[in-house]
Amino acid sequence: MITTTEEMSVATPPPPQQGAGPYGPYAPQQSGPYVPQQGGPYGPAPAGPQPYGAYGAHPEPGRYGCRLCGAWPAAAATVRGHQGLIVLMRFLSVPGPLCRDCGLATYRRMSSDTLWQGWWGPLSFFITPVTLLLNLGPRAAFRKLAPPAGGFRPALEPGRPLWRRPPVLIVLVPLLLLVLAIPALAVLGAVVGDDVPHPLTSGQCVRNKGDWKDQELVVVDCLSVAAEYRVRRPTATAPCGPGDYLARPEYSPDGTLNCLTPLH
Repeated sequence: MITTTEEMSVATPPPPQQGAGPYGPYAPQQSGPYVPQQGGPYGPAPAGPQPYGAYGAHPEPGRYGCRLCGAWPAAAATVRGHQGLIVLMRFLSVPGPLCRDCGLATYRRMSSDTLWQGWWGPLSFFITPVTLLLNLGPRAAFRKLAPPAGGFRPALEPGRPLWRRPPVLIVLVPLLLLVLAIPALAVLGAVVGDDVPHPLTSGQCVRNKGDWKDQELVVVDCLSVAAEYRVRRPTATAPCGPGDYLARPEYSPDGTLNCLTPLH
C-alpha cells in the first residue's frame, strides 16, 4: 500500500492589536486613581436641592432633619397645647426636630387652638397661660433657623402670625376692657362726687347728713340754721364733754376723735 503524505500548512493568526478585545478595539484607559463622574453612571445629577445632600448624607453628622418634611436645619424643640374639658383635660405636644417653617406653623396652630380651647376647666384656667408661655421658647428657636432646604416634601406654610388670628380676641378683649376700666372708674368717681371725708379743724360748724354709724359731716356756716355742731379738738385739760358727739377718725388729719358740740 502506497501512502501519500500531504504537508498541510496551518495558518497562524496575526498577533492581537494593542487595546483590542473580543468585541472590537477600545480606547486604552489611563492609569491612576478613579475619578467619579458627577451624577453617577446614569447621567448628570438633577438640578436643585436634594434630600440631605447629593448622596443622601445629612450635612451635620449625628443630627436629623425636620420630622414633618425632612428639611434642615431643624431645632429639637417641642410645641405644646392644652384643652380644657370642664372636668377632664388634655395635654398635647408635637416634639421636634422641626424646621423653621414647620415649627412656626405648628406653634401658631397649637397656640391658637389653646387660646380658645384651653380655658374650660378650673385647673385649665391656670394651665393655659403657662402652656402659652412655654411655647415662646420653641418659637424663638424656630425663628433663628435658616430657611429649610433638602426636604423630601414641602414644608408647612406658617400662615398668619398669632396676634392676627381670631382666637387672640378671647384674650385681648378682656385685657382691653381691664385697661379701659381703670380710667373709666376714675372719671366716674369724679363725676358722681368725692365721698372721701375732708379733715375738720377746730371752730368749724358742721351738719350730719347721715346717721352716727355712717357719718357724713358737711361743713356749713356757723350762722346758718343748718349748722348743728361745732368742731372742737380735745386736749388733756379740756376733753370732750358729756353731751358732745365724736367725729370719726377720717375727719381728723392725725386720727384724733374731734368733739362735736351741739349748737341747739
